[in-house]
Amino acid sequence: MAGLTGVNKSLVIFAALVVGLAGIKAASVIVIPFVLAAFLAIICNPLLGFFARYKIPKGIAIMLVMLMVIGIGVSLGGLVGQSLTDFSKDLPEYKAKLQEEFIWLVDVAGRYNILINKEQLISMFNPGKMIDVATNMLTGLGGVMANLFLIILTVVFMLFEGPMFSKKIHMALDDPDMKMKQIDRFLNSINSYLAIKTLVSLGTGVLAALILWVLNVDYFVLWGVVAFMFNYIPNIGSIIAAIPAVLLALITQGPLIAGIVGASYLTINTVMGNIVEPRFMGKGLGLSTLVVFLSLIFWGWLLGTVGMLLSVPLTMIVKIALETSDEGRWLATLLGNGEEIEK
Repeated sequence: MAGLTGVNKSLVIFAALVVGLAGIKAASVIVIPFVLAAFLAIICNPLLGFFARYKIPKGIAIMLVMLMVIGIGVSLGGLVGQSLTDFSKDLPEYKAKLQEEFIWLVDVAGRYNILINKEQLISMFNPGKMIDVATNMLTGLGGVMANLFLIILTVVFMLFEGPMFSKKIHMALDDPDMKMKQIDRFLNSINSYLAIKTLVSLGTGVLAALILWVLNVDYFVLWGVVAFMFNYIPNIGSIIAAIPAVLLALITQGPLIAGIVGASYLTINTVMGNIVEPRFMGKGLGLSTLVVFLSLIFWGWLLGTVGMLLSVPLTMIVKIALETSDEGRWLATLLGNGEEIEK
């Protein structure tokens, strides 16, 4: 009977999870701006601590932070929006040139008795689609940012309620003294991870844009923003971000510049991902490569473009939350990269 009860409990939990995910999917129009607002609020929270050290009132500090966010967002949005519009107009021409380069490469392979069917290969592997991935994600994010007023307003209320939220959680628990340290660790870990990841991603985007500007690659601001956003996706994010810039350099300036761009992206991501980020974060993500890839697919399906860009932070939040409870620690171990087992 006890075994049957355990099975029934698991089925109830699974059914509740399915219903919850279906509800989130159906309400994604509301959920996505809320998730983005929560993400921005967590990033902005350290700035409030900085202003608090100088005895600046909380209301004024939040106003200053929001003015900074809006100023940066509007300025960057204007530049990226114009670049994206111009790039979309030139995209058919770029795709045609890229296909010509692709056919030339197939012809060169044919000279060395490497016979490849051009039509079949192009139908299976369209190089123009690689550029579409990044631009479509930017367009999708732009659609979400149409609710900018709602997002900013939600961020303001979250920043006001932030300190009180932790106390409410403590009071809502049956045994707040026992759970207090776990909740504080959970909130601090999320704040630390997102703040450090954002700074590292910002550095990655700025360096990528500067190198592309020096090499005179078109739309360097656009590709810098792509590098910034895709840096939230470890392993494959930097590869996806580099592909459009490398291909554009290839068709506009030739293989040499394209090779330099590719080597520059590789160097930036190696230094930022393997040296700078671990030094400040103290440890790795703690997620297996398979989990990172599956989380990209899952959160992308659930929340669209925002879910793909925030897939790893969202999975990290789930993992940290599971680690703080005895019941969910086994699942957190499955999501991990096995470092605990090796130790």
